Amino acid sequence: MENNRNFFITIALSVLILAVWQYFYVLPRSEAQREAARIEQQRVEEQKKAAGGTNPGDTATPVAPGAIPNAPGTDAVTPAGREQALATSKRVKIDTPSLEGSINLTGARLDDLRLKHYTETVDKNSPEISLLNPAVLPNGYYAEIGFVGNDKTGAVPGPETVWSVDGNATLTPTTPVTLTYSNDKGLTFKRTFSVDTNYMFTVSDTVQNSGAAPVSLSNYGRVTRFDKPAVASTYVLHEGLIGFTGTEGLQEHKYASIEKDKQATPGKSTDGWLGITDKYWAVTLVPSEKQPFQPRFAYFEDGRHRYQSDFLTDPITVDAGQSATVESEIFAGAKEVAKINAYAEDRHIKRFDLLIDWGWFHFITKPMFWLIDTLYKFFGNFGLAILATTVIVKALFFPLANKSYASMANMKKVQPKMLEIREKYADDKMKQQQAMMELYKTEKINPLAGCWPVALQIPVFFSLYKVLYITIEMRHAPFFGWIQDLAAPDPTSIFNLFGLIPLTLPHMLMIGVWPLIMGVTMFLQMRMNPTPPDPTQAAIFTWMPVIFTFMMAGFPAGLVIYWAWNNTLSILQQGVIMKRQGAKIELWDNLVALFRKKPSPAE
Repeated sequence: MENNRNFFITIALSVLILAVWQYFYVLPRSEAQREAARIEQQRVEEQKKAAGGTNPGDTATPVAPGAIPNAPGTDAVTPAGREQALATSKRVKIDTPSLEGSINLTGARLDDLRLKHYTETVDKNSPEISLLNPAVLPNGYYAEIGFVGNDKTGAVPGPETVWSVDGNATLTPTTPVTLTYSNDKGLTFKRTFSVDTNYMFTVSDTVQNSGAAPVSLSNYGRVTRFDKPAVASTYVLHEGLIGFTGTEGLQEHKYASIEKDKQATPGKSTDGWLGITDKYWAVTLVPSEKQPFQPRFAYFEDGRHRYQSDFLTDPITVDAGQSATVESEIFAGAKEVAKINAYAEDRHIKRFDLLIDWGWFHFITKPMFWLIDTLYKFFGNFGLAILATTVIVKALFFPLANKSYASMANMKKVQPKMLEIREKYADDKMKQQQAMMELYKTEKINPLAGCWPVALQIPVFFSLYKVLYITIEMRHAPFFGWIQDLAAPDPTSIFNLFGLIPLTLPHMLMIGVWPLIMGVTMFLQMRMNPTPPDPTQAAIFTWMPVIFTFMMAGFPAGLVIYWAWNNTLSILQQGVIMKRQGAKIELWDNLVALFRKKPSPAE
């Protein structure tokens, strides 16, 4: 029994350390990053004023032979709003069931994209998520495909090329858009944009050589971002530059690490993808498999600081009088599990499923998500799906838990003999241990049996935490009543009477209803067992539910609901098994003893 208690304390303290780390490290780091972003934006604006408000499209940046052109928007930022920035250039409208926005005809860039099905907050009137934004804005973020030429090719499509629309001027899933550009060397470029009903764009470039000599040129693509998420990422999730190319496989570079390293260049590849990922959204490039390409992840400090994932293909030769076509894809949207998996399978995008950070324990987190998502389709509520998942997990571990609780019940029955052995061999720990082992053998008791249910709950707990934290399906998913987002903490607090008092409280005092329920169920579960004779252990068992109530208050509400429901099921299960084994249930006696007035020394 003592071993079981020690193990339980160890596991509980491990979770406590995780909570403390999140509260004292992650939250302050988030605030620091927000402040750094504000300072950076202020610096950029001051730089713009000093430069006299130069428009990035006024002058072209010289390009070294064979190099990707400099990114637009690196020398200026406009104080104007988003709509004003969009109005400065001609555009082609994008309208799909999932997306709305436009393609900038200057550079044929995707720099205006909003997600129709996702809003910034749970309020239905909240603005839609703006995923991509023009380069001149402080939060500039875009995807661009272009070419790198030479003296023989003349000017080729790049960041400042102005394309012409050929025919249809609105991009929908059923109406592609064709853009054209011709130079003075006899090269004609025809670019066709197409898009599906979700988040995948296909960019098909055909180069027609009407000149008298063959030409060679390279295709490039890049995802460029001038800011980074306002809330810093945690160890649970990767945010930043990402890709899967060649034999080196998955490449992940957090914003902080690429700022330090400046550049990462994996080996050349003929397949894969690369881009920039956030917690819930991503923008990635899928280069053509027909031409080897060089991937790169970089951080630039010239002009405006920016993050970039890009690729450059080997030269493509177009003979005189001939044409060549190169096709690439751009994913820009929400990281919905089913859609990401479908793209990986249907379009044969190598390990595209890794765009969602399932973590090292993906063999647990993926099945956990599948189970919750399947139950959601049945119940229509992710909260109910989590409760049903808890029941199923309990059922899977039922035989093991039965043996465990039965062993614990037997240990309670022999506790008088155990105390007798301790007193008899108080001065001889070796004989005491031998006598204990003999007692366990005689009574057929496994002293570690009670550890297994707790140990098995740890991976389940962390996998559920991961699923709640990373999957967009859980974002803004309501339960009932005041819980309108299972991925966010319970918004209520006992310290303002659950909203009755109009008082803004610090984060540490946001102790909501569900954390309180979780704390009460944890307290009751621990009181099912006899009070430990050791005063230190008794104090830990008394205060642990209180500490966990405060710490778990900052965790996603879905996780707290899971823990409270799991505790409730454990109490019922343990009570039934103890009754069958004839062991006394200590809950009522422990509660009475806890609140009973202790006699004074004089009495």
